Parts: sequence; structure tokens; C-alpha cells
Amino acid sequence: MSTASVAIDDVDLTYQTARGGVLALQGTTLNVGQGEFAAVVGPSGCGKSSLMKLVTGLRPPDKGFIAISGEPVRGPVKIAGMAFQNANLLPWRTVVDNVMLPLEIVEPHRKQFRKQKQQYRDQANALLATVGLQGFGDRFPWELSGGMQQRVSICRALIHKPTLLMLDEPFGALDAFTREELWGVLRDLWHEFNFTVILVTHDLREATFLADKIHVMSARPGRIVLSKEIDLPRPRQLDVCYTSPFTDIVHELRNKIAEARLG
Repeated sequence: MSTASVAIDDVDLTYQTARGGVLALQGTTLNVGQGEFAAVVGPSGCGKSSLMKLVTGLRPPDKGFIAISGEPVRGPVKIAGMAFQNANLLPWRTVVDNVMLPLEIVEPHRKQFRKQKQQYRDQANALLATVGLQGFGDRFPWELSGGMQQRVSICRALIHKPTLLMLDEPFGALDAFTREELWGVLRDLWHEFNFTVILVTHDLREATFLADKIHVMSARPGRIVLSKEIDLPRPRQLDVCYTSPFTDIVHELRNKIAEARLG
């Protein structure tokens, strides 16, 4: 699986409301290298999720420039996989059919889906096995726990072999134990497939455990006020979360966000 670089250069974004415009992002600049795991953190309402919309081409910026692997983003991008806080699985489709959904939509898979459906089904089941869901392909979403549903969501985001994975609070609705378990699942998938990741999260421990670099955003209008390299050795095990270097990073990020919240 090849990887993508992401460049966000001096971007402004305004939302129009009944009471006038709301400036969500102003002068936002952020760069993510090929194969890098980046995390974006900041106070609530700072525009973290707006960045997701801009990078994936779901919304154009009012000002500035966005490019993926050197190509300007001018509309919805096909090379990105996305997963969100809610798994949003279709309840009438089996697990494996939920995973295969992007293959029915994204070219070139869409054109050859019927002819290669069994091959795609085998690929989906193999991907499910990598996240600990071997044998669950014929189940329905309502038969799975929340953590299992989120594993399916991640598989769905990766089935078409995207070069970029965009994650918006993917583990935010889960209990602490399940959340940490899925950190390990995502870590292993990233090591195996070497895609580029942008993770939006409120969880500073999650960001520190997973990311190569963490970008801290200011309060609205959002801009990057700190880009922190995480030099903890890889592959990381959960035990690292209880070490002084790890907690020092978390405290530094928390303090910077507190400053950002105050403006």
C-alpha cells in the first residue's frame, strides 16, 4: 500500500449561520509526511473536524491551499478512508458486506465488483481476521459489541487500500479498556500497511501513544500553535503510558491546550 503526503497551507474556513458567518479556521498550516501518523488535538470547537472535511475535499476552503501528494484537492478524494466516532454500520447488511461497501462505490473497484465479488469477499474476511474478527463476517452489526463494530468500521475504511486514513474520534464512545485495546489494533494495522494517518482526538494519551507528531490547535478560529514530535520508540506497548517521558508529553500538551483555550 502506497502512502500520501498532506499539505494544508494558510487556510481559512467560515461557516454561514442564521446569525452570520462563524470563522472556524484562520491561517491554518499543517504538513503530514508520507507514511506519517499525525494527531490533531485542541479545545472543543477549535475546528479539528473541519480539517477532516477540508483534507477529504468535502468542503473547499475560503482561502489557502490543500494538496495531497502534491495534487490540489478540488473535490472529494478517492484515496482516503474515513472512520468516525460512530461506526455507522448498515444494520441490514452483514459485517462482511458492510466492509465491502466502499468497493461498490469507489473506482476502479466499482466497475469490477460483480465479477470479482468473491475475491473482494475473501479480502474483506482476511482484513477482519487481522483485527480479531475472524468468523464474524456473516454476523449483523447488532450482534456485535461497540468495540467490535468499530473494528468493522476501520476495516471498511481500509478495504479499498487508501493511501490516507482519516480518523475523527474513532474510539471516543468506547470504554477505556476497549479503547486501549483498539489503539493496539490501529498501531498494528499502520505498521503492516504503512498508510498515512490523520487522527482527530480529544484523548491526549491516545494521541501520544499512536502518533509520530501531534498538532495542537488554538481555540476558534483554529490554527496550529504547536507541532510536537513524539520520539518514544516504536513499536509502542501500553506499558509506555505509565512512564515519565510519556506523562511529561501529555502534561505539556494539556498545558498548551489550556493556554490555547484562553486565547
